[in-house]
Amino acid sequence: MSEKRVNFEFCDQLVQEFEDAVEKPIKNNSSVYYTGVDLGTACVVISVLDENRKPVAGAYRYADVVRDGMVVDYIGAVQLVRELKEEVEEKLGTELLYAASAIPPGTDGLDSGAIRNVVESAGFELTQLLDEPTAANEVLKISNGAVVDIGGGTTGISILKDGKVIYVADEATGGTHFSLVISGAYKMPFDEADAFKRDAKNHKELLPVLRPVIEKMSTIINTHIEGYDVQEISLVGGTCCLAGIEDVIEKRTGIYTHKPKNPMFVTPLGIALSCKAEA
Repeated sequence: MSEKRVNFEFCDQLVQEFEDAVEKPIKNNSSVYYTGVDLGTACVVISVLDENRKPVAGAYRYADVVRDGMVVDYIGAVQLVRELKEEVEEKLGTELLYAASAIPPGTDGLDSGAIRNVVESAGFELTQLLDEPTAANEVLKISNGAVVDIGGGTTGISILKDGKVIYVADEATGGTHFSLVISGAYKMPFDEADAFKRDAKNHKELLPVLRPVIEKMSTIINTHIEGYDVQEISLVGGTCCLAGIEDVIEKRTGIYTHKPKNPMFVTPLGIALSCKAEA
């Protein structure tokens, strides 16, 4: 069995366990809980692992408190994270103390303070803050290649060699641009276009419409991996749920491109795996 297949078996199993735990939280009297807080442009996700690093609960909500990787509604972000925290705490019957979070790569000097303040104001002790593609690789466990995290507002790229990140970058192109294109093409309001995009039944129809944006993303990827020996690209992030996106990127980059079954929850789980019980 190849290393790639083993990686995705672990990833897909962890994501499936998380999806199950969102629907039916697991109360197991764990001695400590590790929480990941993913403040995405389109969706805010809280993922909770027990002392054995197994998913036990989670919650998520689509929101507009972050744009292009930057917090634009601080009060709304704090309130939303606090509400999700309290929702999960009620389901588990315990208080969640420790959390990790993540930022788009290369933006630590711009918005890391805001992310930290949001998480801590919501009632967590923030014990780890890392970049999103690096967090995703906690789940993917790729030794050599590129992790591309396509979220609502940005495309983050991490290049790994021998399991270590050697380059990170972030560009302001993501799922929001998909929704803008759909809104224009179908003459529908942005919110309706966003919901239309998330419905898997529409993906086959939408792929040709969105191909120019995907090709732009591919060009961004090509620019940042130039000069590096990248043999494979792994896609994560909610925008990568679009069926067929990996085929367009692979054709444009000429590099083997793949994605987990549900790329939306890979980064939130990687963030939780990075959480510690002390700062």
